[in-house]
Amino acid sequence: MNKNEIKSKLLSFEFFKDIPSESIDWLIENAEVFHFEDGDKAFLPGDPIDYMQIILKGKLVFRAEQNGQYKTFGEVDEGNISGVLPFSRLKEVNSEGHIVGEFEALSLHRNRFRELVKGHYEFTERLVHHMSSRVREFTSMQLQNEKMVALGKLSAGLAHELNNPASAAARSAVELKKHLANTPESFKKVISIKLTDEQVDKVNDLLFEKARKGAVKNLSLMERNEREDAIIDFLEENDIDDADCFAENLVDFNFTEEDLQFVKEQVSQEYLEPVIQWLNNVLTTDRFVDEIEKSAERISNLVKSVKAYTHMDKAPEKSPADIHEGIDNTLTILAHKMKYKKIEVIKDYDSELPLVNCHVNELNQVWTNILDNAIDAIENEGTIKIKTYKDREFARIDISDTGVGIPEEIKNKIFDPFFTTKDIGKGTGLGLDIVLRIINNHNGIIKVDSERGNTKFAICIPIDN
Repeated sequence: MNKNEIKSKLLSFEFFKDIPSESIDWLIENAEVFHFEDGDKAFLPGDPIDYMQIILKGKLVFRAEQNGQYKTFGEVDEGNISGVLPFSRLKEVNSEGHIVGEFEALSLHRNRFRELVKGHYEFTERLVHHMSSRVREFTSMQLQNEKMVALGKLSAGLAHELNNPASAAARSAVELKKHLANTPESFKKVISIKLTDEQVDKVNDLLFEKARKGAVKNLSLMERNEREDAIIDFLEENDIDDADCFAENLVDFNFTEEDLQFVKEQVSQEYLEPVIQWLNNVLTTDRFVDEIEKSAERISNLVKSVKAYTHMDKAPEKSPADIHEGIDNTLTILAHKMKYKKIEVIKDYDSELPLVNCHVNELNQVWTNILDNAIDAIENEGTIKIKTYKDREFARIDISDTGVGIPEEIKNKIFDPFFTTKDIGKGTGLGLDIVLRIINNHNGIIKVDSERGNTKFAICIPIDN
């Protein structure tokens, strides 16, 4: 395009209506035209942003990596303005710029902005208004993105935590079904046994006392091996098949060789094998049912934690709440990340801390962002400590971690909107900004002290707020 064609093109755009002709002429005289072909990359993450660009032809698509996948989060086409603007603090790109179609842009370098502001008021005013609109749109988009990131963490944590008990319940149900399929053959042997009521009662009492107490968990490996060997020897001496399988299950329920000798004395050698099989069958069924029950209880507790975490059954107004419950629910949601990094959580809760009048779901966002950052800061094994106590009219919550710490030179920036030290796509820079706004909305205070191996966020929230 020649200069007249460019001016004609600019005047056809809504943005340039009512802009003085001399300002447009100045822009064309001081700018340069950039050309790209379809499929080109106009820029990469980390490239400097030195130009304001008015798109004359084609489309520019912004893409960035998030959680291992490239996603499109914006685009500008013919008639729109991209790049740096007067009074903008943008320094470098945080995304990839993909060209769609034949592309041309009129590009003005930032070193011309001073002259632009000084000599072309109407044009500058329009650009500042455009920048304000762009900031609002970008902030809204980033807030939505932060919500989606938080939802992704919640979903990933919940899916991971639900998977274990759900798999355990399914596995136990399959094994129980197989086990019950073998029961009829054993049952025929059992009903043919001739015992007195007294004999039956003695064996019954022993069996269900063991079942009531449940599986024993405090045996050392050596103790377990010794008991299994003793039971296997007893079973083999009495010509009972599958001694190995029986021994493991019987030891689980704290049976000893002496217990089996007692059973033998009640039922005689003739009926010992079917009785031992019956004992094993009852205990096996009990174990599978117990595993299914515990798995279902774990799933139920997780659902309760998520429900409490989101506060989904409560009104949006402030209400008295137990701070500890919100923190514990958050820890449940993030448990999978802490297990992966082998992070120990030490809780030092003040049992007499009063209920705090607050928006529970908002404070849960505070705990999530701070705890998630603490987990990310710990490179491998480490510790997170949470301490609560009453400090005058405030509830004080200290969250400390043994991670890499916050460098001194950026400590005063961590609460700034869009500031992040995380890789592109892994953080929006809004987590701690959201934390600060929520704490401020509760008339509270948040402070941070940090050095490598010891970072502490101290939060004070008025109890009667």
